[in-house]
Amino acid sequence: MEQVSSTTGLDQLEQRVRDDLAKIRYATGDWCVPLERDGERVLDVAIIGGGQGGLATAFALRRRGLSNACIFDQAARGGEGPWVTFARMITLRTPKHVTGPDLGIPSLTPQSWFEARYGVEAWKALDKISRQDWQAYLDWLRDVLALPVQNDRKLVDIDWQDGLLRLTFQQASGAQSHVWARKMVLATGIEGGGAWHVPDFIKQALPASRYAHTSQQIDFAALKGKRIGVLGAGASAFDNAATALELGAGRVDLCLRRPKIPSVNPYRWMENAGFLGYFADLPDQVRWRFMHRIYDLNQPPPQDTFWRCRKHENFAFHTGAPWLAVKETPEGVVVTTPQGEMTFDFLIIGTGFVIDLTRRPEMHRFARNVTLWRDRFTAPAGEESEVLASHPYLSGNFQFQPLNAADPLAPMLKAIHNFTFAAMPSMGLSGASISGMRFGVERLVQAIGRELFVQDGETHLQSLLDYDTDELVSLAPPV
Repeated sequence: MEQVSSTTGLDQLEQRVRDDLAKIRYATGDWCVPLERDGERVLDVAIIGGGQGGLATAFALRRRGLSNACIFDQAARGGEGPWVTFARMITLRTPKHVTGPDLGIPSLTPQSWFEARYGVEAWKALDKISRQDWQAYLDWLRDVLALPVQNDRKLVDIDWQDGLLRLTFQQASGAQSHVWARKMVLATGIEGGGAWHVPDFIKQALPASRYAHTSQQIDFAALKGKRIGVLGAGASAFDNAATALELGAGRVDLCLRRPKIPSVNPYRWMENAGFLGYFADLPDQVRWRFMHRIYDLNQPPPQDTFWRCRKHENFAFHTGAPWLAVKETPEGVVVTTPQGEMTFDFLIIGTGFVIDLTRRPEMHRFARNVTLWRDRFTAPAGEESEVLASHPYLSGNFQFQPLNAADPLAPMLKAIHNFTFAAMPSMGLSGASISGMRFGVERLVQAIGRELFVQDGETHLQSLLDYDTDELVSLAPPV
């Protein structure tokens, strides 16, 4: 999209942002008690993940006077999140008017940024924001707010020593560093609660050169003229099918186990302040039933995404066609389905992810100590779900909870706030979703600030007792 006087427009917008923040700076000064450990500064909050959830959390913490926070992301700058790495949709699936990282400040909204870069008329004509523009917006937000982000920092270990989190990070070079923190926010998106999922029968039967998960880098140019099989019913499966078709695949067949392609998007229903703000306060059974329905509906391909595929004559979709087995033959990869066998040159696996904290290497010290939904809730007959049962059962403040209240790691778990997709059955839409981010961030940051202040309540009281700055400085008549 052509930029319209973008430099001038963005310069003016950035000045507006500074003016807006200056007008609402009341009570945003630092108040948390500074700590040191072994001569090193202790962070009040370490945020893992520099994507949209991490940036919004750091900004919200600063707005509450908690600027002693830092974001850590394993990617190089500009590669945080999925938008310019493995996401293959043309636009976001979220309506353009949804806000989030701006925290309700008009000059920081995606609309203000887009209009400053491309013009007001371009915004009016826009259907949805492109994923590249969303990444550019997040990059701009990081810069204009001067948010503290350290890139090339992969979290590899979480330890608990004397009431503090000791976090170990590794760089691409192999060098390691350590950070002390009182609190930690996991803002690591979809993957942060487990791992991307490729069924075992595929992994065990085929060499890695024959397939790729939708979350992986795929050399689509090498697939030109090839027969591609795609497994999955969700939006990402269709995104990858469309990308393969657009880059010259010979034929693409998409298979799904469902009898029909999902068409109802529960995310559009969820975009109301009642659900976004208060879902976490519902009883367990009601939350379970909400999520059972939401997960059952899944997120379908948007109409334009489906049309990206359907307009190609060399595309076909097959409902009621789960893959039962695969094998490599001289003719290609043979896939067995209830409808017969299909032969492909390459497979793209759109089977999503599994929620399993034990699959997260950085959580090896405590993953098995965390309460899951299966540990706390028994579903009514006919409403069981192994998927939902595998999610962590979080406190109302996004915290992990111990299986055993007497567990020595219980204080450690309380210090960790899970703002990933795995929080969804407990908290609803939050850090991994643009739609729920504003509401989730508000709840998360209020909880963090409350706990830090209460922990240091006696110190703050002493500060008041020591306070002796006179406001009344003269008893003489005015001059």
